[in-house]
Amino acid sequence: MKQTITMLLFNNFTNDARVYKEGKALSDAGYHVDLICIQEAGKPVLPSSEQVQPNFEVTRVGGGKGLMWSRSIIAALLILGAMAELLFIAILSGLLLVALYVPKIKRLANLALLIAEMTLVARLRKSDFYHAHDLNTLPQAHIAAKWRWKKKTLVYDSHEVQTSREGYHGAIHGFVEAQYIKKIDFMIVENDTRAKYNEKIYGFLPSVLHNYPELDAMPTKVTSLHQKLNLPINELILLYQGVINPGRGLEKLVAAAPFFKEGTLVFIGNGRQKAELEAMVAEHDLAHKVKFVDQVPLAELKSYTEQAHLGFQVLNNTCFNHYSASSNKLFEYIAASVPVIACDFPEIKKVVQGDQVGICVDSHDPASIAKGVNEVIKNPQHYVQLKTSITAIKEKYTWEKEQNRLLAYYARLAN
Repeated sequence: MKQTITMLLFNNFTNDARVYKEGKALSDAGYHVDLICIQEAGKPVLPSSEQVQPNFEVTRVGGGKGLMWSRSIIAALLILGAMAELLFIAILSGLLLVALYVPKIKRLANLALLIAEMTLVARLRKSDFYHAHDLNTLPQAHIAAKWRWKKKTLVYDSHEVQTSREGYHGAIHGFVEAQYIKKIDFMIVENDTRAKYNEKIYGFLPSVLHNYPELDAMPTKVTSLHQKLNLPINELILLYQGVINPGRGLEKLVAAAPFFKEGTLVFIGNGRQKAELEAMVAEHDLAHKVKFVDQVPLAELKSYTEQAHLGFQVLNNTCFNHYSASSNKLFEYIAASVPVIACDFPEIKKVVQGDQVGICVDSHDPASIAKGVNEVIKNPQHYVQLKTSITAIKEKYTWEKEQNRLLAYYARLAN
């Protein structure tokens, strides 16, 4: 009989490559993987259930149904209270009904109902393992795994550093993580730097699973970026692909763009900072040097990336999560044979300088970024050396090899 793994994920599972690769690897190895994720508010409604491949199934919860039912129940209580002349119940129901239309309360109610639904669905599963992807699903997974007569194995797969992360309340998240970290059976983090950080604050060393790309993924053919952006065919594309959010050094990239001797800076992706960058480009009259492309499907991303002359990973040291990152983006550039201009943080520097696949710069300084770009552009021989180095080490950083760690972890837990 197949052992079953219930995974919990707090997004809609459309662009989460790490979770897709983990689920696929485990189902290929003979486990039955049941992924519970969410219908994200404000995004197209996706199927409530689907099969990714044999033994890998997805269930989506939420989508506003809980709030709709809550309003219906409260409205019914209001009518019954009024008919039965139970003034207190009628007034309380009326106040609750009105409150659920207040935007902030509505968002909080939606979140609470979503968490409750995910917890209930997970708890009803009869699985051997419960695998929480990040802190925002760990409480739900804990209830599902441990609030039962025969407790199940609880795995905590922390993709980020929860206690020091851009846009997050480190003290609150740190407190929550500290409470639940005592209740897990196994923990996974992205790299050795993060594992040592965890050991320092919690007293134990988690296991490591890098988020390397698949070597043999076959991206869909896409339109040429040069055609899409009306660029001359020989124009060098200097690419940032990924989420456009604060703390990633992207405003420094825009500030550096006027000093690039050649090439057009291209952003592929969406995010909270995109409007700010577009305004910055307009204000400084840089539309001829900086272009934007909306987020593309994950299956097509490598095909776009391969068209770049250089790729950027210029995280800023705004939190330990950034400082300790291995960076999916870095390995995606390597997989696409694109040399990298990168920040000099430990895990990234270890690859970029150690394997000679790019140049490390001061990612907080536009002048340093521009100097690194120009150094590569103006030295064709150096560029060829970087490309040669990437070809030599490309298979070193592949999911096909890394997934064996994950399978070994589960084999150990199963025994």
